[in-house]
Amino acid sequence: MFKQMKKIAIGLAAVSISFGAMAQNDRALDLDALLKQLEEGQFAQSEQNKQREQDFMQQRAQQDQVLEQTRQRRDNMLAQSEKLETQFEENEFKLADLNGALDNRMGSLKELFGVLQQVAGDTKSKFQNSVISAQIPGRAKFLDNMAQEMGKSSKLASIDEIERVWFEIQREMTESGKVTKFETSVVEAGGEKASKEVVRVGPFALVADGKYLDYNGVTGTVAELIRQPADRYGDSAASLQASSGELVEFGIDPTGGSILGLLVQAPTLKERVEQGGEVGYIILIVGAIGLLLALERLISLTIIHSKVKKQLKSKEIKTNNPLGRVLKVRENYPHADTEALELHLTEAILGEVPKLGRNLTIIKIISVVAPLMGLLGTVTGMINTFQAITLFGTGDPKLMAGGISTALVTTVLGLVVAIPMTLLYAMLNTRSKNIVYILQEQASGVIAERAERS
Repeated sequence: MFKQMKKIAIGLAAVSISFGAMAQNDRALDLDALLKQLEEGQFAQSEQNKQREQDFMQQRAQQDQVLEQTRQRRDNMLAQSEKLETQFEENEFKLADLNGALDNRMGSLKELFGVLQQVAGDTKSKFQNSVISAQIPGRAKFLDNMAQEMGKSSKLASIDEIERVWFEIQREMTESGKVTKFETSVVEAGGEKASKEVVRVGPFALVADGKYLDYNGVTGTVAELIRQPADRYGDSAASLQASSGELVEFGIDPTGGSILGLLVQAPTLKERVEQGGEVGYIILIVGAIGLLLALERLISLTIIHSKVKKQLKSKEIKTNNPLGRVLKVRENYPHADTEALELHLTEAILGEVPKLGRNLTIIKIISVVAPLMGLLGTVTGMINTFQAITLFGTGDPKLMAGGISTALVTTVLGLVVAIPMTLLYAMLNTRSKNIVYILQEQASGVIAERAERS
């Protein structure tokens, strides 16, 4: 039994030894493979490092070559810079010597060309604003180019250029004393361009189709004035254009357009009335009503006065006039005593007085109310002015111009209505009273005649 157990133990030990040997053999095989792989990886890495070193050395050589080329280029540029500096200094000395020689040779001609340059600049400005350039364009451009070239360089003007400057100045003087006609493009007030016959009056004015024109020297265009001066100036312009050589009256502006510009900016009568605003229109409407009533009374009283005069000269009593109606009372009451007849005549005269003085009260009221309405407009305009001052200050007078215009224009309109209304009322009232005096005089005569008969 013991022997069998011993054999079994020996067998198990042998089996375990055999299994251990097999495990050791497999482990040895794995380590060899790993070692081989490491050797191969190190070899590949070593090859890559060698290739990198070769590439780096090759690029380093290229960079050294580029650096050397750059250094050579820098040295060449420095040498060239030094050479150019030396040449520049030499040229400066030569230029100074040449300028000195030029100054010595020119002598007084240098002052002549300086004066010529100044004259060209001044004349250019004059030609640019002259209306003669509308007929003869291009003069200012030539003088401007010549003055700039003489100022920028040492170039001298040629004899032809000097003669042309003299010629242009002489031509300006000659054309200033002429009235000529020429064709040119004109910008109308509506913005359209049209070729028109333009009349030029020396250097003072341009006229076309009876209208004044304006010349813009910067753009070289001729345009109609948007606002034309008064009709009498327009009529003189039309007469000038229609003239064939005879003398005509014409208004010119010796300031070159300044006075004409102020003249056309002056407001017309319509614009002045519009400045009065609503109060101004009300004053004019009331004045128109008063004027119509005054004209009606003037015509009526004139007719009545003529009829009364005819009645005074005629023995036949007509009832188409106040005197005839008053005298008719005598025939209506032939047997009345003196006192009764006087009362009837007084009654007839009192009946005629309202007819003679009809609407005179309204005219008197208008003559009194018109200046008060003008004062109302004045107060309203001053209120607007003070409001503008409160909001915007006193820096810009144009902001206050509207209120001041309303204040002044309404006052003027009120006086314009009140003064003639007062005169008309006085005249009409006098005529009415004169007729009443005639009626009273004739009535007194009738009473005296009846008293003598009684």
